[in-house]
Formats: sequence, C-alpha cells, structure tokens
Amino acid sequence: MGFFKRLFNTAKREKTDDNWDSIVYSHDDVDFDDEIQRTRYITGCLEQMADASKEIDLLSGEYSLVTSYLTDIEEIEALPFDERESINFIAKKLDLLVEEKERLRGRKTVIDESNFRRLADLEDDIEDGIRKIKEAEEYDEKIKNDLKKLDGERHAYEYRRDELDSMRSNYKGMTLIVLGAIFVCLIIMFVMQYGLQMKGAEVGIFISVVAGAGAITFMAVKYIDADKEAVKVGNSINKLILLQNKVKIRYVNNTNLLDYLYLKFGTDSAKRLEKQWKVYNDEKELRKMASEAEARSRYYEKELVAKLSNYHIKDPGRWVKQTKALLDRKEMVEIRHELIKRRQNLRKQMDYNKEVADVAQNEVREVADQYPRYAKEILELVSRYETAD
Repeated sequence: MGFFKRLFNTAKREKTDDNWDSIVYSHDDVDFDDEIQRTRYITGCLEQMADASKEIDLLSGEYSLVTSYLTDIEEIEALPFDERESINFIAKKLDLLVEEKERLRGRKTVIDESNFRRLADLEDDIEDGIRKIKEAEEYDEKIKNDLKKLDGERHAYEYRRDELDSMRSNYKGMTLIVLGAIFVCLIIMFVMQYGLQMKGAEVGIFISVVAGAGAITFMAVKYIDADKEAVKVGNSINKLILLQNKVKIRYVNNTNLLDYLYLKFGTDSAKRLEKQWKVYNDEKELRKMASEAEARSRYYEKELVAKLSNYHIKDPGRWVKQTKALLDRKEMVEIRHELIKRRQNLRKQMDYNKEVADVAQNEVREVADQYPRYAKEILELVSRYETAD
C-alpha cells in the first residue's frame, strides 16, 4: 500500500526560510517510526535548548555587572547636596591633578583624554577583549562560509527532489501510455485474427504482451528506484535543516557578541582596537614620569574611594577614573546612556536564546503530542539531558 500511496499522492513540502536569524523546524520528512531518525531529531532539539541555556548563563554575569554600574550611578545622584559637594571636592582635586600631569608632560598627546579614560576604564578587560574580538571575527567568517555551503547543499538536494518528483510523474504517464498501446494492439490483433481471418495474428498478440510487460516492468523498477532515492533525499534535507538551525544559532549569537564587544570597547575591529591599545600603553608609560602628581593623585583617589565607601556604592574604585562624570551631569548622562544600550544589547541576546530554547521545547512537545506512543521515550531523552546539565 505504501508504494501505491506514494505513486498517486504528492506531499506538500514546507519551503525553508533563507534568513539566517530564523530558526526553522520541519519534521515532515522525518520517519518517527524509525528509532534512529526519531532519536536524532529529538536530540537535535534538546542540544539547541542546552546551548541556549549555557549562553544565557554566560550573558547573565555581564548583565549583572552592567546593572550594578547603573545602580551606583543612581545611588550617587540620590546623595544629599552636602555629601555630594564633599565628593565633588575630592573629584575636582583629582581632575585638576590630571590636568597638571598633562602640563608636566609638556607635549602634544597622541591620544585624546576621553579615549584615554575610556581605555583606562577598560584596561583590565581590553587584552582579553582583543582576543575575543579576533576569535569572533574569524569565527564569523567561518560560520558565513559554512552557511553558504549548507545553503548550496540544501538547494542541490531540493533540486534533485524536484527532479525525482518529475521522473516519477513521467514514469506514471509512460506506464499509462504503454498500457493504452498494448490495449490498442491487442484489439487490432484480435480484429485481424477473428474478423479478417488473417493467420499469424497470435504472434503479434504474443509480441505485444511480452513487449508491453517488459516496458511496464522497466518503468516500475525505475519508479521504485526514484521513490527510494526521494526518501533518502528527504532525509538528507531534514538533516541539513537541523544542521542549519544549529549553525544559524551560532551565527546570531556570534554576531550579537561581536556587536556587544564593538559597543563595549568603542571600536569596529580588533585591528583598530589593537592600534588604540598600543597608543594608550605608550601614553600611559609617559605619564608615569609625573611621579609627584601621581603620588598626590593616589592620595585623593584613596580619599574618594573611602568617601564613596560610606554609601551603598558596590564598586567605589570604579569612579576614580570617572571624575568628569561626578562633576558634569552631561558626562554622567552619557555614561548612563551607554550602559543602558549595553544592557539592552545583553537583554536582546538573552531574549533571543530564551526564544531559541522555547521554540525547541515547543517542537519537542509538538512531536510528543503528535506521536503519543513515543511520548515516554521522548520524556526519557529530556530527563537524560536535564541530568547531564
């Protein structure tokens, strides 16, 4: 029955989206009665859920750090006027010392003060940031190439599937034509033998039957071969879709990571950041020459940290290099705006990965609902992954 069902029915197939941000699930070509295919498909969904969960855990730490910075800003801005004036007095001293050190150097700086302060604020993270950006940029190119190759393979399989559909349709048509021809020949042979009393018509009847049977057998074999290949092609397309989904998730996460790192370090490439980092280090080394000014700066830095430690400031030391923000509300607003953008970017990544996990979870549930006889087995696979995590 399966042969004749495939012979006279053509299944509608879902066209996949070429948008690399999208996550596409299609189990139309999955034979869930096949344990290998069923396990592979469910495992693929569970792996995507696990990857998304790990990504959320990594993003949560950075999100908490940025949030604590914003909380410190709110705490500082909420201080009473007298206490804020005391902090501003120390910050002003620090700010004047920075200007004094600039004069002591007696030279034109290669890097402007805002960029120097920005890089100084990121000093502990910048080398690691350069490494991460380089890795992410290289990985971005690799993922793009992989996606292009997968797109090419999938389109080739889909083209072959269409060819096989056309071949099967042609074989059905040719079979009907041969049957019709045999029927006509037999009528002619019977008329010649019994109507016209011609001898030798039996040979024609025999030849027609044998030739027709041979042609029908040949086309049936070809049709079965095409049908088997169509099943294999469908399975290959399904494997490619699952693989594309995994690569798409990696592509989106890597692209979001690059955007965040570019935003965090104020650059558009690892090469440019490396150049800025070298200039910063040269400038920093020269500034060490102003030892007296540095000593006084350290004194007021300790004073500022001690003062801020009296309040609910989670990281008082952070503000030593942010005196301009303490003294200038516009500067503080700009810092707040940048932090909000960073947090929104992190939230976007976390929401995306949550959506990935939810979509994969819903797909598993849908399969379990659609095939209740395998629900227990699917639940065991889910439990196994939860235990592994």
